[in-house]
Amino acid sequence: QVQLVESGGGLVQAGGSLRLSCAASGRTFSSYTMGWFRQAPGTEREFVAAIDRSGGSKYYADSVKDRFTTSRDNAKLTVVLQMNSLKPEDTAVYYCAARSFWGPSRVRPSAYDFWGQGTQVTVSS
Repeated sequence: QVQLVESGGGLVQAGGSLRLSCAASGRTFSSYTMGWFRQAPGTEREFVAAIDRSGGSKYYADSVKDRFTTSRDNAKLTVVLQMNSLKPEDTAVYYCAARSFWGPSRVRPSAYDFWGQGTQVTVSS
């Protein structure tokens, strides 16, 4: 099992940047694919980004490609989502999640086993 805690959310103006962190507990962190998802009020949780166990493979939603970057430090048990050129439509609660496999289902929330509590990101216009 792994416990996840997100931090780094806040209020930022459009065009600005935020850096989200997800701290994990448990020795098995390096065995998990990590995903980032977001959920705005009244919408379904949607995929943002994923990174494989080693950090060598990454995958992004089209809506954030070229603006967001994810990375991980297995020694520090952390995964980061760097968000640049933020837009009002990026406003949502952001979650990190963990699963045991890479694979094409990495974009589905139901494919993840462990979740953090979420952190609010608000982008003003």
